[in-house]
Amino acid sequence: MKLTILGCHSATPRTNTNPTSQVLEIKNHMFLIDCGEGTQVELRRNKIKFARIKHIFISHLHGDHYFGLVGLVSTFRLLTRETELHIYGPKGLKEVITLQLKLSDSWTNYPLIFHELSSKESELIFEDDKVEVYTIPLKHRIYTNGFLFKEKENERKLDINAITEANINKAYFRKLKQGFDVENEDGVLISNEKVTKDAIPAKSYAFCSDTVYNEAIVPIIKNSTVLYHESTFLDKNEALCIPTKHSTARQAATIAKKANVGTLILGHYSTRYNGYDQFKQEAKTVFDNVLLAKDGKEFSFD
Repeated sequence: MKLTILGCHSATPRTNTNPTSQVLEIKNHMFLIDCGEGTQVELRRNKIKFARIKHIFISHLHGDHYFGLVGLVSTFRLLTRETELHIYGPKGLKEVITLQLKLSDSWTNYPLIFHELSSKESELIFEDDKVEVYTIPLKHRIYTNGFLFKEKENERKLDINAITEANINKAYFRKLKQGFDVENEDGVLISNEKVTKDAIPAKSYAFCSDTVYNEAIVPIIKNSTVLYHESTFLDKNEALCIPTKHSTARQAATIAKKANVGTLILGHYSTRYNGYDQFKQEAKTVFDNVLLAKDGKEFSFD
């Protein structure tokens, strides 16, 4: 599982800071999460192939999270894309994007499929044989969702030496990976545990931006491998959290601790601050394993 941060700052873009956008690579999928202004430039800068992006998830309709979307959709058209593009986001997103395409006479030459969201409860919005994606209802000034990306359970690993010794035909390898006991060439039933090894644990990634401190999300993201949680403010500006519906680094860490996640990544920093080490310091008073998002930074979780 690999995460590339394209932008991790709040509000307006600057020459050295980009608004929210990131790419998650998980089980051969490449998911684009949010699409702030300048996203397609950062995709190029980070050498991410446009053609691999088939699913885009938009958390909410504030500009720093989706103003780059119509530009990216239009660029796909200019690149003569043919593959379907699925976009998941709040109700109204389809109207906004299609109006811009209509008035500019820039209809796509590829299938553009919108999945508009309106539920205030967590729901499954994408599933295939490898990955599931759920919404994480957040509390912000407008309708907002985070997203939980979960690998499905991995297959068991074959112990080739044990299999050879047990005299099992390779035709049964698939069943062994799936956890079944099988008969060997002599008709003897062989226990799966004797000839396979435990599967690599499935990983999960929870993206939570933007939101006020909200413990209701804890059961949804419980035990996630990685949590990205907004940390717009430091403690000294905590009073701004309620009117703006944002969180502090310490509050993000509290959510991480309560949800027993493996790693916390902080992001969505207010540009009022110079440097971000203080965010990590404040978060680590509550939760140990804290990383800082940075534009262009890659995180790998094996």
